[in-house]
Amino acid sequence: MATDNELLAVYGEPVTPELARTLDLGGYRWKPVSNAEEAAEFEPAGGWAGAIVDCGADATGAWAFARTIRKREPGNPPVLALVSGAHLADLELRDELFDDFCLAPFHPAELEARVRHLLWRVGGGSRPDMIEYRELSLNLETYQASIASRPLDLTYMEYELLKFLAQNPGKVFTREMLLNRVWGYEYYGGARTVDVHVRRLRAKLGEEHAGLIQTVRSVGYRFGQSRWGA
Repeated sequence: MATDNELLAVYGEPVTPELARTLDLGGYRWKPVSNAEEAAEFEPAGGWAGAIVDCGADATGAWAFARTIRKREPGNPPVLALVSGAHLADLELRDELFDDFCLAPFHPAELEARVRHLLWRVGGGSRPDMIEYRELSLNLETYQASIASRPLDLTYMEYELLKFLAQNPGKVFTREMLLNRVWGYEYYGGARTVDVHVRRLRAKLGEEHAGLIQTVRSVGYRFGQSRWGA
């Protein structure tokens, strides 16, 4: 469980849907900030765990923000910069403003790995390496999943859907919400896509564990039991 001082400041004008989705699916706690004043206003008591600075829309403002947050106390939070290939040469002039960088457009797996490494270097980390629910186990490092110690052969999207549901036990999600959160904000596939993947997941979980993913009639799906034990 993340604590208040395991919160990432994310600068973007605005934060892109792809970045928001990657952080959400990775289980990171983050707060969008548009300037240094907001970063100071929303900064947790123990300081920011780190900052992600997207230089895509406003590179000048992004680097100014990075310069300011690097001076924050306590902690001097580590900074991950998102830059395009056209701005790679600029990094040499600003190497004191960031600890790592990632090229945009980024692959979600690469960005998540870089954020994880950034936080590990400073002794932090805002999500566990494993998700466990009863006999289900998901390894977030290796993308492996097992049920009752039996390995599950999942496709990438089956794994992402199961991971998202397992990170939110008891919560009900409509098919449209799952399409947005797992497949992406710009995905235009129909709701049947979710139904097909849920059916495949249940089959792979096996009859004994298929009930982990419950159908909520006229609404969508829920993983595990509700908070009220229903």
